[in-house]
Order: sequence, then structure tokens, then C-alpha cells
Amino acid sequence: MSTHSGDVSNNDSSIRNIDSCSTVTELEDIDFSRLPRPRNLNIERQGSYDEKSLTETQLGFSPHPPSRAENFFRALEHFDCIFSPSKRSEFTTPRSPFGQGPHPMVAEAWDSLRRTLVHFRGQPVGTIAALDNSDEKLNYDQVFVRDFVPSALAFLMNREPEIVKNFLLKTLRLQSWEKKIDRFQLGEGVMPASFKVLHDPVRNTETLIADFGESAIGRVAPIDSGFWWIILLRAYTKSTGDTSLSELPECQKGMRLILSLCLSEGFDTFPTLLCADGCSMIDRRMGVYGYPIEIQALFFMALRCALLLLKHDAEGKEFVERIVKRLHALSYHMRNYFWLDLKQLNDIYRYKTEEYSHTAVNKFNVMPDSLPEWVFDFMPVSGGYFLGNVGPSNMDFRWFCLGNCIAILSSLATPEQATKIMELIESRWHELVGEMPLKVCYPAIEGHEWRIVTGCDPKNTRWSYHNGGSWPVLLWLLTAACIKTGRPQLARRAIEVAEQRLSKDGWPEYYDGKLGRFIGKQARKYQTWSIAGYLVAKMMLEDPSHLGMISLEEDKQLKPVLKRSASF
Repeated sequence: MSTHSGDVSNNDSSIRNIDSCSTVTELEDIDFSRLPRPRNLNIERQGSYDEKSLTETQLGFSPHPPSRAENFFRALEHFDCIFSPSKRSEFTTPRSPFGQGPHPMVAEAWDSLRRTLVHFRGQPVGTIAALDNSDEKLNYDQVFVRDFVPSALAFLMNREPEIVKNFLLKTLRLQSWEKKIDRFQLGEGVMPASFKVLHDPVRNTETLIADFGESAIGRVAPIDSGFWWIILLRAYTKSTGDTSLSELPECQKGMRLILSLCLSEGFDTFPTLLCADGCSMIDRRMGVYGYPIEIQALFFMALRCALLLLKHDAEGKEFVERIVKRLHALSYHMRNYFWLDLKQLNDIYRYKTEEYSHTAVNKFNVMPDSLPEWVFDFMPVSGGYFLGNVGPSNMDFRWFCLGNCIAILSSLATPEQATKIMELIESRWHELVGEMPLKVCYPAIEGHEWRIVTGCDPKNTRWSYHNGGSWPVLLWLLTAACIKTGRPQLARRAIEVAEQRLSKDGWPEYYDGKLGRFIGKQARKYQTWSIAGYLVAKMMLEDPSHLGMISLEEDKQLKPVLKRSASF
């Protein structure tokens, strides 16, 4: 990767290194519009970061059976692996590659998405969480890092990268703020959960206000924000061919600060990240403390993206070496100990306990009696998935959508595992998709378990919100995973299910019930990421080459030899 470390200082003296002591006034005085113009790469001939073409690598791997994916990708050979910066998405034109005109919902979705734009000093910097007209807005009028990701992808796919660039730079500046909750100071690399723009009509000024967890439910810092920021920076670079943004000293420093937090040495004996409840999309108490799959998959993907973006200078080289070591350990741990299929389920069912030696098979001392009854019927013969959580004497057997889809997109899942995840979704379509895609987790917890795990949370009752609710935003992740594994027809089927109700219901945040039949009891209407998730799913189906900005091919060096009988 080429380096241009001198660009900022030579081209614009107003852009400077930001440290943790910078004041709000100093940060707001920076003129982001004077950043260097994007430096376009010749991506028509060679993909950035020396990645192989989409068709050559079949978007990361060749799923099993190979004929399904091979036939699909032969039909897509006219697509480039990288989104071409010279071509706007054609989804607003009368014709699509599948021979049908755009769905009427598309124009409505774009109109709604544009109405959520937030401006700071004349520049778009993000999208609010929801176009909510109720008096009780709570924090739905803020720009959330995780919520903005599908909006960012939609704008990138539609050849509107400036808002994404502005967002990345603004959140980067917010990262350098001093962050305190009560009398405790958070790590320098923590990214905000959200921010909002405050307008002062008297002084005619605008001010950014960030939330690093001090206002969140449970007062938990968002671990996923930093990972999403790195992933989005790579998506921007991949889709535009512009490396000048990621090569800014400020961006390089921002990545290193995030990595310093999660690569620091401690008392852990596992390469996974230890997390509190409520630190990610499931931002309320739901029994995901420990080593949740969502965070581990995002961690893995962010590490791989950072490996592509970091400069190989003195500071960057040290982090590159640490990343490579962690990726090897993390991929082995996740693929061995988090993976569940019919064979592994049977092995756990027959586990012996209280084993004490390095040759132990039941390494986490999991009690076979802790296996939930539902998992025996839920597990198909040919399917599999990554468990929700694995720790000492603990296995969370719930299926979590985001973690499993990110595992496919990041190639944390091996080709065989990715295929089994998709086979499970197809086999359990009624349970996981039902009447509105897609279950955030399955199954719901209820009764005494619900009281203990959630603390009697009235918002996370059974089959509602995070507790088995159906979230339309997950449609884009499912679509991306389907395309990568050569099953676009499965994504089209899910989109058609969503199109029956999503617009008519006012683009709700989530749906309730076993089948997702009811609009969520506290769901906000015109939820931005429900709108953006639909658009991203539609555009990826129209032009599967868009997948390149959010998907990583398999790294053969990380592929372990799986020997469960000897290692688990």
C-alpha cells in the first residue's frame, strides 16, 4: 500500500494531529472541506490492497456444494470486484440486471433516508436514528455509529461518499475528547456511541455533543463503535479507491488507539474480548456478558481491516505484528470452541466433567445437563452456527444473527462453516425469518430465566426487542452473506417478505412475536437503519460487486486444522 504521510502538513496547515487535550472549540475550528481531494487508484486493472477479484476468489471462498456458487458467479463475471467510482448505482433507473423495474419502495426509502441527514456547519455528517415525531424522542434524534453503517453503505453504493468521509472525520475528532463517567476516565481510544448537533440560535453557533456511554442505559461504553469505524473506513477506501483518508496521520492514530484498547495484555487466557452486557447492538441486559459472538466477529473483522489500512511505518509495523498473532489465535479459538453442528452437539451431550489436565476434551467444563431442550430440534442435520457465548462452564446456545453474518463476511467462518450457517437459516426459515426478517437472536428467553437474565426488563419480554424480536435492519447482513455463499435467491426471498409490510407499517425499528407478525410494542417508526438496510440489500442484489466493500476473502494462513476430538 502506498504511503503519503506528508499530504496533510504540506497541503493544509489547518489539519493537524489531535490529542486528548484538544478543546471543543479547537476541534470545531478545523475545516474538513480543505482536506486533500480523493486520490483515485487505478482499480479497473488491479484491486486495492492486492486483493483478488470478486470472481477470482468467489467473494472469499467456494461454498460446498461448489456447483451452486460456481453457477451463480459465472453469471456475474461482468461485474468488477470493487465498486467502480465512475459508476453510480443504477437502482434508481428503470431497469435492473434481473429484468424488473425498481420496487416502488425504493424511491420512498431514498426520500426518507435523505430526510434523516444531519448537518454540521453546512456539511452532512450522519443520519439520525429515527424520523420520530413523538414528544418523547429519547436519543433517537442522535447519530449513532452502529446505526449509521447501513446508511453509509447505501450512500457509498450510490456514489455519494462525502457524507461518509465527513462522518469518519467527525467521529475521529470526538474520539480525542476527554471521556469520564463519574470520576473514572475511559480509555483514549473509545469511540462515541452517538453524537448530536446542538444549535444555538442566539449566538448562531453549532456544537457537537457526544455520548461515550455516560448517558446510555446501564452506563456501558460501546465496544462495537470502534470496530464499526475501522470497518467503515475500509469500506470507504474500497469503494472509492481513495487512500488519502485512511493515510491521514489522524486516521492512523485513531486506529492505533482503538487497537491499543483491545490488544492490551491482561489476565485473559483466551484471545477473545471480555465484555459487559449492553456493549453492542443488544444494549440492554440480555445475558451476553462474557465473550459474545457479535463482539468477537466484529473484533476479527476490524483486525483484518486494520491490517489492510495501517501503514508499515515504525508505529504501524508494531501493531501489524500484534494483529497477525491475535488473528491466528482468535480464528483458531472461534472455529474450534464456538462452532456448533450436529456432531459437536452430540459430543457435548456425551461430555465428561471435572477433567483436569491439558488433555481434557471438555476444556470449559460444560455440564451436559445444561444443554437446552430446544437446541436438539433446532439443529438441522447439515447445518451449524457459532454459539452466542463460550466461557468457563458456560455455553450460550442461542443463535445470534449479526455475529454469524459478520463471521461469514469477515471469513472468520471457514467455507464449510459458512455453508452450514446458510443451510441452518434455510432449514429454519420459519423460525428465523417468519413474516418479517430477521430474528436478532433465537429463541426468546422467558419465565424464570427471563426474570434472572434480564432483571425483569419490560422492554425485552419474550419475542420482543432484543429478546427474539425481528429486526428489518438485519436484512442487509443476510443479503450480503447470501451473495457471498452463492445463494442470492435466498436473499431475494427474504426481501420479498419484507416488502409485503415494511413500508406500509412505517419502517418500524423491530417486530414482535414468534413470527415477527406485530409491530414492536415500543418500536419507533421510520427507523433509519430499517430504511437503509433495505436499500443496501436491494442494491447488493442489483450489483453484487458492491459486496466487495463489506466482505473479506479467506486468508489461507489463518485456516486451522480442525481436530475436535483432540482439541475440545
